[in-house]
Amino acid sequence: MLWEVSVVEQRYQAVLDVVRDGASVVDIATRMGVSRQSVHTWLARYRDGGLEALKDKSHRPASCPHQIPAAIDTRIVDLRMGQRGWGPRRIVHQLRRDGVDPLPSVSAVYRCLVRHKLIEPRKRRRKDTYVRWERGRAMELWQMDVMGGVLLEDGTELKVVSGIDDHSRFCVCARLVPRATSRAVCSAFVAAIERYGVPDEVLTDNGKVFTGHYGVNPHESLYDRICADNGIRHLLTGVRSPTTTGKIERFHRTLREEHLPDRIFATAATAQRELDAYVASYNTARPHQALGMLTPADRFRFGEPASAPALPADTSALDTDRNGDDWVSRKVTTNGVICVAWQQFSVGRNYLGKRVDVHVGEKLLEVWLGAELIKTVVRTSTGEVRKKNAEGTRSRGVGVRIGDRRRQPSPETGSSSVR
Repeated sequence: MLWEVSVVEQRYQAVLDVVRDGASVVDIATRMGVSRQSVHTWLARYRDGGLEALKDKSHRPASCPHQIPAAIDTRIVDLRMGQRGWGPRRIVHQLRRDGVDPLPSVSAVYRCLVRHKLIEPRKRRRKDTYVRWERGRAMELWQMDVMGGVLLEDGTELKVVSGIDDHSRFCVCARLVPRATSRAVCSAFVAAIERYGVPDEVLTDNGKVFTGHYGVNPHESLYDRICADNGIRHLLTGVRSPTTTGKIERFHRTLREEHLPDRIFATAATAQRELDAYVASYNTARPHQALGMLTPADRFRFGEPASAPALPADTSALDTDRNGDDWVSRKVTTNGVICVAWQQFSVGRNYLGKRVDVHVGEKLLEVWLGAELIKTVVRTSTGEVRKKNAEGTRSRGVGVRIGDRRRQPSPETGSSSVR
C-alpha cells in the first residue's frame, strides 16, 4: 500500500534519523537528494521551533525600499480617476509639480495603475521600431488637416480645420466649419497666418480642398495659390500615407479623447467657444511628452523667427557686408523660385522678376530684398555656392546683370555696354 508523505513529514523523518538513530548528515542528504546545508538547516529550525518550524516559509522579502507608500498610491489612483486620459508620465509630472517626495518612477506608476486595473497592461515596444522627427525651429513647417465628429443637438456634424506647428506642436488653427469646402479651409488657413505669421512650409494630405494636382483635370487650387502668393512651400504626403502627418493625426486623437468624448453641443458658437478654450489650455497649460513635458507655447515662443533687425543709420555698412563670399545674388523666377547651392526653394510669386541677396550660412539661407528679410530657409545642401551672375562680388548700384553677362557703364561715354 502506497501513501503520499508531505514535505514536513520527510524533513521530520530526516531530523529523527540524525538525532535519534545517529545517521550521518551526508547519508541523509544523499538519500533525499538535497544538500548537506539543507539538512543542517532543518536540524537548526527543529531545535529552535519544533515541528512547526519545518514548514515552508514565505519567500517575500522582509522589506521593499522601492515600494510606493500607501499615501502616494492613493494619490496616483485619485489622479487617474479624475483624469482618465492621463498616463504614467503625465501623472509623474503632476506629482513632481505637487512636490511629492519620494517621487515614484514612471514604471512604478504604470505598475500601480495595472494593479488597480485602471489601465490594461501593454506589450513593451522596442524603441528602434519608430523614429521621431521634427523641424529645428518653430514656423518652419505647419501640418494641416480636417477632422469630423463634432456633433450638435440638431443632428448637424461640424468639421474641424486644424493646424499644428511641427517643431512645437503648438495648435495654430482650430476652426469649426459646417462643410469642409475649399473656401472654408482656406479662410481658416489665412486667419492662422494673420495671427501667427507666415510659415516656411505647410504639409497636408492630397485632399481636394488642399491641392488640385490629382484628378481628371489637374489645376492650381485656392490653397496652392495662397501658398504661392505668400512664399510658402506646399508639401504633400504620399498616397495612403497618414503617418507622414503624424503630429496632426495625434492631435486629432487627443482632441477626441480629451474634449469630444460623448459630447453634443447646443450650437456651433458654443462648440467653437469651448474648442477655443481647450486649445488655449492645450497650448499653454498641458505638458507634452514629446517636448520633455514642456507646453507647446514654451517651444513656440522660443522658436519664433525674430522680426527683421533694425537697419543701422549708415546703410553703406550693410552694402559692404553683402560683398563677401557668403553673399550671392539671385533673380526670382516667374514661379517665385530661386536656387542657391543646388537647393531650390520658393520666396513667393509676388517677388517674381526681382533681384534678391542671399546670405549663405552653415545652417540657414537668408533672403533679403533691400533692407527687408523676406525668407529664412534651413540649408539642406552642401553643394558649391556659385556666384552665378555676380562674378566675384556684387557692387550695389553698379551694373545691371542680364543672363550670365553683366552690363557695366562705359568709361568713355558713361553708357552701358555688355561684356
